[in-house]
Amino acid sequence: MPSPLSSSQPPLFERLAKEEREEAELAAHAAHAAQSAGRVHTEVDDPLRTCYERDRDRVIHSTAFRRLGYKTQVFVNSEGDQYRTRLSHSLEVCQVARSLGSALRLNEPLCETLALAHDIGHPPFGHRGEAALNDLMIEHGGFRHNAQVLRVVDLLERRSPDYVGLNLTREVRESLLKHEAERDWPAELEPRPASPLLEAQLVDMADSTAYAKHDLEDGLLAGMFSEDQLTAEVGLWRAARERIEARHPGFLAKDQDPKLRVQRVANELIGACINDLLAETNVRITEARVASPADVRAHGSMLVRHGEQMRSSTAELRRFLHAHFYRHDHLQAFLAYAQRVLDSLFTVYRKRPEELAPSYLAWAEQVGLERAICDYLAGMTDRFAQQECARIADPSLAEFPRIGH
Repeated sequence: MPSPLSSSQPPLFERLAKEEREEAELAAHAAHAAQSAGRVHTEVDDPLRTCYERDRDRVIHSTAFRRLGYKTQVFVNSEGDQYRTRLSHSLEVCQVARSLGSALRLNEPLCETLALAHDIGHPPFGHRGEAALNDLMIEHGGFRHNAQVLRVVDLLERRSPDYVGLNLTREVRESLLKHEAERDWPAELEPRPASPLLEAQLVDMADSTAYAKHDLEDGLLAGMFSEDQLTAEVGLWRAARERIEARHPGFLAKDQDPKLRVQRVANELIGACINDLLAETNVRITEARVASPADVRAHGSMLVRHGEQMRSSTAELRRFLHAHFYRHDHLQAFLAYAQRVLDSLFTVYRKRPEELAPSYLAWAEQVGLERAICDYLAGMTDRFAQQECARIADPSLAEFPRIGH
């Protein structure tokens, strides 16, 4: 009787084989898993996964990652099922990052890990919640979502009885801090590199690329601005429309499927951004003559970036979104709402710490009451924050009115 694993079967693609493939196929300036600086708590290597694949999987299976499905990107989750959430945004960033990383021969699992983890420190209610928490914590060290990401993976998540946190690799932990200032850089991660790894730079650009596309689509879906306004004010949109019209004559004049029309133009626009980013980055890496990740970290400037003309065009797009979307009356009202919800919760938890979850009440003994409250609030989903606010503070804040209501 033949063995279940007979010699005729191909061998499993194990970690050592993957590391050998990285050595043969990745660029010299890419992060190679076999050269990782390792973890704070030493662990036996996984037989099948590289260290960055293992980090990616730990992020995906974390509680903080699951909660992103009910955290605001721009619109609160209850406003509609088609708007982006932090989770769908993170998945879109991951897709863009993988495509860019593959083309540039960078480490895709590391790109994936950073993309999937980059927002797990975000509080409820998106950037509005971040601003509110920073105001509340201004006398207690403030709140920065990049720093909170590291708190989540290092301190607040649990996966082992032997240590706190996810015990991620040094490269991932350092990269999640993005552009934290020298004064805010953790002593344990010294020395602070002059530049992030290329994979971290790439995810940063994938982030801005992804949210430019979905903010265009979500803003149009919500009726905050029109296609005519975009055509009149944004050169990237006009150029994308022209290319779509040349490829599909007459398509844009049809009104029966506006969602498809918007999606096609937005996809064309973002494709142009990605192609420019790849071309410019490839030139800059070649000219910089970086031959290792150490060279990249010492370089002192960002190598993953757009060309000059595209930088000007994307700046125009950001100005449009700032004027017509981020500053829209509905989102300004949402900012005030987020402030009231988080302020109400923060006040009650300070007066009645027993209302905190038991684990956070114990956590307060280690980090102080205000920081423990901040960690608790930052981990909340929009829905849970609203429910808690209605339960212990102000029932009138249980819901935020939908746009148009």
